[in-house]
Amino acid sequence: MSEPLKSGDRAKLLIDQALRDGMIRCSKRSEVSACLRLEVKRLLDRDPRDGNVFRPSAKLRETAPVADMADAAQRGGFSSRSPFRRKIDSIDVGSRLRPVDQNRVDALKASIVELGLKTPITVYGTVLHSRARLSAGGHRLEAMRQLGEEYIDCFHENGDELDAELWEIDENLARSELTPADRALFTHRRKEIYLIKHPDTAREATLRKGTSPFRQVGETGEVDRAKRFTSATAEATGQSERSVQRDAERGSKIDEMALHHIRGTRLNSGAFLDRLKQVPFDNQVLYVKAALADEKRKAAEVKENRQKLSQVRHAVRMTHMAHVATNGQASAGQVAQKFPIIYADPPWRFGVFSEVTGRDKSPENHYPTMSTHDICGLFEKIGTPAKQDAILFLWATNPMLPDAFKVMEAWGFAYVHHWIWDKEVAGTGYWGRDRHELLLIGKRGKPLAPLPGTQPHTVHREQKGRHSAKPDFYADTIDRLYPNVPKLEMFSRSERVGWTSWGFEAAPDAQEVAE
Repeated sequence: MSEPLKSGDRAKLLIDQALRDGMIRCSKRSEVSACLRLEVKRLLDRDPRDGNVFRPSAKLRETAPVADMADAAQRGGFSSRSPFRRKIDSIDVGSRLRPVDQNRVDALKASIVELGLKTPITVYGTVLHSRARLSAGGHRLEAMRQLGEEYIDCFHENGDELDAELWEIDENLARSELTPADRALFTHRRKEIYLIKHPDTAREATLRKGTSPFRQVGETGEVDRAKRFTSATAEATGQSERSVQRDAERGSKIDEMALHHIRGTRLNSGAFLDRLKQVPFDNQVLYVKAALADEKRKAAEVKENRQKLSQVRHAVRMTHMAHVATNGQASAGQVAQKFPIIYADPPWRFGVFSEVTGRDKSPENHYPTMSTHDICGLFEKIGTPAKQDAILFLWATNPMLPDAFKVMEAWGFAYVHHWIWDKEVAGTGYWGRDRHELLLIGKRGKPLAPLPGTQPHTVHREQKGRHSAKPDFYADTIDRLYPNVPKLEMFSRSERVGWTSWGFEAAPDAQEVAE
């Protein structure tokens, strides 16, 4: 039976393990307690998301003798698949195959803040080297840097500059979002590196060995045992050998500068690359520039045609607005009666970026709109048709919500509650795609609230119909809550049985009743 470890011996073993493996995962309560004592001494850091995991602290890494670290490495520690926390400013990024995309960095930052860094980056160099070169994980490294982190978990790989570049290429080729031009560039470069490191796999070397020159994809034989380029690349990246062969051929037959010109354009397609590789090598850059110029000309023509069409639509829209406004003047007038219930859907006037192109889906295509100032003054203008004790149901959209509160106050009502109409299908919006509208409820005086148990749920789902039309559910609900009570619908678009209607689109006979 082995003797129990003394406290000092246990601490030394834990420190040795932390330096060797980059972390300690405790399986017993006694191990957690021992690690906590080392944390108090600032030699270990406890993982905030897993209380059983401890890592060497910055103080331990900076003060640990190099000889001890070297001894740990010689005893099998710091394997390439054991993450080791390295200072971010000790990692050289160098030139990368793909530039850092800030949108991806921002997404990673949000994930790291919530979940932590799940996958360590890969660097070339050993843990004993003061500096290492980034191999894979440029976006993760930049995200940690922008978050103000000092250290990052790394897998360390041994190898030369070509090994590091090969690792980066393979990580990129394994991604599905690479464009055809990127695949051609990266696969061609991978082949150059691979043939430098494995010259015996070159086709010329294969022919000198006496094997058949008619080698096909998937063929077995001596060259397979030597790991042909297509076979090795397919295995490393998860691509088919035929895809690797296709991308390598495009990369070898197309000028690198021409491929760089194509990246990020509409020409970046496999069909265009296959046409381009048929063009004489020295003429390929000129061919690409001419094709890009032609694409630019076509885009300008499309834009010009779109602007002309928008101008025609704008003229038709203005004529229609004048027609609706003229006809509406005959049906909207004074309201002599006072009502305890008022239901209003104001014709809000929305702001747009362009009066010519921004009104294609505007309410003005269907009815004349009003400014918030005019809506505020309208209530008094038509005779203040509310009793001393009254309830106002007022429709408002998200961008017009502050204006709706101004209107409610100008009409003499105080906000008490609101209902929500869920349209089921999202529309447009600058800050979010709106799929709901609000029916604000205000009161003046001391009107009666609905009887307990009769109140509706505050959210109703129903797909929208014609432009700005509201579901009958809400008027029917008001009828149910306040039966046999006079009700006025302002800005009405059609006559409602049992209601008095006022609006530009209300039936003329209803206006006569109101007057």
